[in-house]
Amino acid sequence: MGQMTTLKDISAELGLSVATVSRALNGFPEVNARTRDRVTDAAKRLGYRPNRVAQRLVTGRSGMVGMIVKLKADMTADQTFFDVITGLTAALAARDVDLVLAVDQHADPTVAYERMLERNVVDGFILNAPVPDDARVAFLQERAIPFVVHGQTATEVDYPFYGIDNRAVSADAVGFLTALGHRRVALLNGDVRWSYAADRLSGFRDAMAEAGCPVPDAFISTERPSESYGYTAALAMLSGRAGPRPTAMICGSTLIAAGVLQAARDLSLSVPADLSVVAHDDALPQLRAIAFDPALTVTRSPLRDACKPLADALIDHIGGAPAKGLQTLVRAELIVRNSTAPVPDTGVSRWPST
Repeated sequence: MGQMTTLKDISAELGLSVATVSRALNGFPEVNARTRDRVTDAAKRLGYRPNRVAQRLVTGRSGMVGMIVKLKADMTADQTFFDVITGLTAALAARDVDLVLAVDQHADPTVAYERMLERNVVDGFILNAPVPDDARVAFLQERAIPFVVHGQTATEVDYPFYGIDNRAVSADAVGFLTALGHRRVALLNGDVRWSYAADRLSGFRDAMAEAGCPVPDAFISTERPSESYGYTAALAMLSGRAGPRPTAMICGSTLIAAGVLQAARDLSLSVPADLSVVAHDDALPQLRAIAFDPALTVTRSPLRDACKPLADALIDHIGGAPAKGLQTLVRAELIVRNSTAPVPDTGVSRWPST
């Protein structure tokens, strides 16, 4: 193995002082852009790798960011979580930053952050699964610790974030279904303790009200997404025991939709002839919406699309970029497939008897 390239090697190559090379590589503002580019190019060409310890002494930064995961009572994490973690790790590594992962098992959501800060090992945090009035946000802001949120805790916020417009997720699905003539539309939502699900619920209610469609209480269900939840909730709504059945259902995930389709099959209902189904699709490999039978109409926003923007926003914020310029809200794409159709004109006779 050859000898490692040092700052002195770059200095000799370019005819610059070691101090100038060090400042250029560490982003100090007194080094002009042309010199910084020359140094960066030479460092890449010569295969220079910074010494983390020395770099921290110069910049005060560790080159590591933290993410703290809250496990559920059954000690599991969502399958979506692992997809995000692998994407984030790769996106951060592309900018020479490492991800430090920790598990939070405390009732107080700030305890794990305080513990990591006491160890002085990270430059900032990526926050996932935000809730309204999230205590973690206030905790980190009070201490001036850089962070980025995957999602939002409110409509107007003053921190960096990347997320989808969850109100629009519901509004787009409602708009599509009402254009097909559906007025009895149900929502099988996620747990409204989380901001994304609370936003989808409010977006659904607002869109249905704007379309002039009443929403019975029995047409709204909220719970942790799972196939069994989708199945149970759909059976209750489609049984007719609580009044007229929905002609369409909006599902918070493809996992929920899988349960809905099974419930429809068990009730001898046809999708989409008797029931239209729209789901939100995070584009997980193991739950491909196009592989469902019938293929699902979805609002689609791949979770992996969030990884690079989150990594870049946090690193840029640590580097001094203001929060307001690091806020990204994207709209999910509506993809129409075979699980939706115009409201049935004479489909009532095909429903099971109550």
